[in-house]
Amino acid sequence: MEKNPIQTLFLRHGEAFRRDNRLSAVQLKAMQAIEKCATERSGFHSFICDSCGHTEIAYNSCRNRHCPHCQWLKQEIWVDKVKSQLLPVKYVHIVFTLPEFLNEFVLINHKLIYNILFEASWHALHKCASSYLGVQTGALSVLHTWGQNLSLHPHVHMLVPAGGMDTDAMQWIASPKKFFLPVRALSKIFRARVMFLLLNALFNKLLKIPESWKDRKVAEELKILFKEKEWVVHSEKTRLSPAKVIEYLGRYIQRVAISNHRVESVDDDKVCFSYKDYADKGKRKRMELAPVEFIRRFMLHILPEHFCKVRYYGIFSIRNRNSKLIQCFALIDKMQLPPRFTGLNTIQILELLTGIDYSLCPCCKTGHMQRYKPPE
Repeated sequence: MEKNPIQTLFLRHGEAFRRDNRLSAVQLKAMQAIEKCATERSGFHSFICDSCGHTEIAYNSCRNRHCPHCQWLKQEIWVDKVKSQLLPVKYVHIVFTLPEFLNEFVLINHKLIYNILFEASWHALHKCASSYLGVQTGALSVLHTWGQNLSLHPHVHMLVPAGGMDTDAMQWIASPKKFFLPVRALSKIFRARVMFLLLNALFNKLLKIPESWKDRKVAEELKILFKEKEWVVHSEKTRLSPAKVIEYLGRYIQRVAISNHRVESVDDDKVCFSYKDYADKGKRKRMELAPVEFIRRFMLHILPEHFCKVRYYGIFSIRNRNSKLIQCFALIDKMQLPPRFTGLNTIQILELLTGIDYSLCPCCKTGHMQRYKPPE
């Protein structure tokens, strides 16, 4: 399979999709960036060997956050940075998910409802930690909007230390070994907070109403739907070390709706890709979609311009990193280490990660490739 099948798909069918569908400015920008990525259309820079004079051309990457081709190095740099802020304690992975009946609202209220999801999940966690453990905790929170089959499935992954600092900031209190926080309580608080924030947005006329809801009593029907089923919050302790936990979560941070390696083939009439069916014990399966349908699903997950999909709360928040976080390291008697990539350029980071000297000339094997600057 070729290196960038999603780009190939967009180049073949993107123009027809844009002609037949109305796209937002950010969707159009992302689509065009993916089409140009690492091609002649994106521009290039040249390198020349300082020994033999061998020259090479490198096409520029688009660096769009929705491009599946541009995320790996960004992911590694983020992982390195966050490792230095990670407390060496046990962690819990918690997932807060919005119910499917809200998808119609999400489609026309992306930014509003994603912000509600972030706020409500942290509210539930903070309130439970204060009530049940009596601690100040923190969380690293990551938004995902997709399911394995590219359907709309908004949820937040939270990485939470299994414990926290007491209210007097005098000791670190670890949670009991059998559980972190009561999941049923988390679920009820989360549901109540989402409902409160959503209805508040409705009453303040900030919430756009889908066409299918125009003639319905929106507030009353939403209240009924919110209370019909219990909302499930998934929580599990991880057995990985803190460094491995953040490497695992790093794959969630920069991931787009689907990675290139999951796309098995791209034809004129269908796109084949693999997915995990969690309803069938996580079995690996294969799905075929028409190219236009694949692109439509991909476009569902283009985030609003400048929307922050990774957020830090509590002791991990930016305003607390130089105060409460440092205090937590002192309470558990551990030293905070600096990021290892600090001060390194891209080539040096790649060499550190792969062990390969990318500046070495591929022709003479002795000289080094230098950025070529044409004479003025």
